[in-house]
Amino acid sequence: MTVKLLTYFFVGISFAVYIGIAIWSRAGSTSEFYVAGKGVHPIANGMATAADWMSAASFISMAGLIAFLGRDGSVYLMGWTGGYVLLALLLAPYLRKFGQFTVPDFIGSRYYSSAARIVAVICLIIVSFTYIAGQMRGVGIVFSRFLEVDINSGVLIGMVIVFIYAVLGGMKGITYTQVAQYCVLIFAYLVPAIFISIMMTGNPVPQFGFGDQLLESPVYLLEKLDGLMVQLGFDAYTSGSKSTIDVFCITAALMLGTAGLPHVIVRFFTVPSVSDARKSAGYALIFIAILYTTAPAVASFARLNLFETTHNVSYVEAPTWFKNWENIGLIAWMDKNNDGKIQYAKGNALQPTKPLYTDQRGINGERNLSNLAHPNNANEVYIDRDIMVLATPEIAKLPAWIIALVAAGALAAALSTAAGLLLVISTAVAHDLIKKTFARQISEKKELLYARISVLVAVIIAGLFGIYPPAFVAQVVAFAFGLAAATLFPAILMGIFSKTMNREGAVTGMLAGLSFTLIYIIYFKFIHPELNFAEHWLWGISPEGIGFIGMIVNLVTSSLVSLMTSRPPEYIGVMIDNIRRP
Repeated sequence: MTVKLLTYFFVGISFAVYIGIAIWSRAGSTSEFYVAGKGVHPIANGMATAADWMSAASFISMAGLIAFLGRDGSVYLMGWTGGYVLLALLLAPYLRKFGQFTVPDFIGSRYYSSAARIVAVICLIIVSFTYIAGQMRGVGIVFSRFLEVDINSGVLIGMVIVFIYAVLGGMKGITYTQVAQYCVLIFAYLVPAIFISIMMTGNPVPQFGFGDQLLESPVYLLEKLDGLMVQLGFDAYTSGSKSTIDVFCITAALMLGTAGLPHVIVRFFTVPSVSDARKSAGYALIFIAILYTTAPAVASFARLNLFETTHNVSYVEAPTWFKNWENIGLIAWMDKNNDGKIQYAKGNALQPTKPLYTDQRGINGERNLSNLAHPNNANEVYIDRDIMVLATPEIAKLPAWIIALVAAGALAAALSTAAGLLLVISTAVAHDLIKKTFARQISEKKELLYARISVLVAVIIAGLFGIYPPAFVAQVVAFAFGLAAATLFPAILMGIFSKTMNREGAVTGMLAGLSFTLIYIIYFKFIHPELNFAEHWLWGISPEGIGFIGMIVNLVTSSLVSLMTSRPPEYIGVMIDNIRRP
């Protein structure tokens, strides 16, 4: 069978399972729609949390970024795993003991204020839509390549699928769907990694294989990769070029943002007790570690295979996978020296816009570009970082069924997180804004209707973000983490551990952190992208890491305002004592 038919087969079966689970576990109450009736087993919740957590950024984009950033890419590994430990140990058990449905629920009650609840909802929606943009882009990429539709059509297909099982099942359906999606995505990630590790090093364990010697020569894989990189004008793969302060800030922003992500926090409301919340966090960390310890190996294998199969190769003799990805605009080649060969070098091959194709072909058969070559460097190849994991099985010439399996796994990763985010958005609108703020007298049935309508609106907006993405998947997700670190994390942290933090402090702190971080990201990424270099950044801190400074802005602002205004009521102190009591 061809890759296309096998992809239809694997994707079709997996989608049928997801929708079947949603129908089987259809939510009949707001408790089931919001928190799965608080009856999920810790192991199942651990798998669902891992699937919710390991989005398209983890499955599709993280290894791609590591492949091109080398050691600098480790900030994503450290930040995302370390942040989960922080969340599991520091916040999740206390929030579960609080016992409500949502993060804005906690903030609104803890800070005895509808204004605090509304600001929390605004922050949550901004964070969630920023995050979901990466997921929908990932869905579009997979569909466009493996089902041979354009990226926009792929996004629309993903929107329909995720809408069906998010609306039908709510959190109950999404939880059990995510258990299935975890099984699909982890199998799809490990199988090609194991195959390639055996082919290149003879070691069946990828985590050890990428530090092992190559079968073809008595040279270590990373040693050979370092040599090739330097030879082509890049920095050594195992060296780092980012400043220490930027590495620290990105890692911290990712860690603290993890602890403030509403779609992950809400998973700890779905288990029966506080002890089950702790157990599910432990299980989730194990399930997450399986993929995260494999990603550096996948990145190294992909970069080495990429160089060996395409660099200095005649375009006419280029492998089929190169031309397949070229046809959908995610790889581009511009023959700058007119020798007919594909050549890599340091620098951007094209102007800093996505390649725009004409309908004509060049003298070598390549797709002609309507934009100009980037000046001042000899690099001829543009590669979208988001394709590296998806293309790796093709680059390594693995069987067609593995290529199709990876496509199904990537869709599982993207759709599982998209569903969780959509539910968080709909819950915030229906429960926190409508039920708890503007229309307190509505029935549970009407609240459930509003929640489902909110999912529809959120799906449409998410699709637009997927069609017009602001950056690579992992970069978009990094912005979401920075925004979460600067807004929700300090409010939750101080809400649990400080009896003096009041509503005025929390509200001004969240607004200050949101404004500072969002303006910084928008300025360098969208208004003046030509200034997006270390010499122009504040203290050399990139937009991906500025959320840590935003968090400090939030804490300082909220603390000063709280000192200058009245203390919280006495019952708030009693609430905090109750939450923190073992």
